[in-house]
Amino acid sequence: MTAPAPARKTHSTTAGPPVESTGNGIRARIGDEIVVRGTATGVISRSGQVVGLHHPDGRPPYDVRWEDTGRVTLYFPGSDAYVKHLAPAPPAR
Repeated sequence: MTAPAPARKTHSTTAGPPVESTGNGIRARIGDEIVVRGTATGVISRSGQVVGLHHPDGRPPYDVRWEDTGRVTLYFPGSDAYVKHLAPAPPAR
């Protein structure tokens, strides 16, 4: 079964900044974008910027400023979310 396309915004995973998969391996940095895909007909995708981390290694949860409302909320990503790495990676040690 194929999930329907978002009604308003689309986010390509084939172009642009690197995307990290969802699941146990998801990691984010301050400044990265969280994208939540719509998974049902009429459900619009949503995105926001990571403005706070609760774990130094970038594991969830995240403080996210949502693009559509400007509100900052504590967010635990589900299987419908992914991270777009927009912030520069920290230097290798």
